Amino acid sequence: MKKSINYWAFPGGLEGVKDIAAVFKEARQAGFEAVELAIGETGKLSLKSTEKQCERIRRQAERAGVEIASVASGIYWRYNLGCTKVTDRNRSERATKKMLQIANWLGTDALLFIPGAVDIFFDPGVEVVPYDVVYARARQGIKRLLRTAEKYNVALCIENVWNKFLLSPLEMRDFIDGFDSEYVGVYFDVGNTLLLGYPEHWIRILGKRIKRVHFKDFKRAIGTAEGFCDLLEGDVNWSEVIKALGAVGYQGYCTAETIPPYREHPQIRLHNTSAAMDAILGRA
Repeated sequence: MKKSINYWAFPGGLEGVKDIAAVFKEARQAGFEAVELAIGETGKLSLKSTEKQCERIRRQAERAGVEIASVASGIYWRYNLGCTKVTDRNRSERATKKMLQIANWLGTDALLFIPGAVDIFFDPGVEVVPYDVVYARARQGIKRLLRTAEKYNVALCIENVWNKFLLSPLEMRDFIDGFDSEYVGVYFDVGNTLLLGYPEHWIRILGKRIKRVHFKDFKRAIGTAEGFCDLLEGDVNWSEVIKALGAVGYQGYCTAETIPPYREHPQIRLHNTSAAMDAILGRA
């Protein structure tokens, strides 16, 4: 498995203003083998990015000695396939098609994808959409997106996030199997399962459907978003997680999603995360 770090882990990453070449260099210096880039509506990598710009980013990664593990986006928290407004659903489809193209230009085959949300846990002012409605809209929307995913050879990797949707590994497994396509898979987030379950259970059930993995840790006793913490500081049973990943034959990227960065000396968190991942992956 390869060590990767998310673009948002760097100061300015969440805002999309951090220089991407600098991210590659700093990631390599901290011991990471790959970087997960993030697409915004504006910023260094956006829905307006061109093929030429993406080719330049690929060359920057090659010069820094890192790979581009995958592509993520926060856009889905603003509009997704489950939204009530047709304009928002259409907007999500258009954005996803563009992001699939960008991922292809960047040379990766995985897009972190959030198909819908019953609610947005960090924004109580957003509408609550009935679960079954989100489910139906997500299925319909993904079916329409499959041709584009196949065209660009990039999978829609559904992440288990705090969106009150696909709440169990059995449901996620069956939802994905319903498309009978290698272009719909799982972006499994280890830390996100701790609130309601055990990541090692999810991994064994989802198996080969897992195309990418996020490394995060979480303290159950806190039980809110404030419970996310540095790797090895929370309640994830990492030895069981690694055992489960080995059992299902996962050999892909493991991307640390540690956000936001430390307010002071943010490079320390990068190095701490890298060292923790070495220990987790048996490299220490």
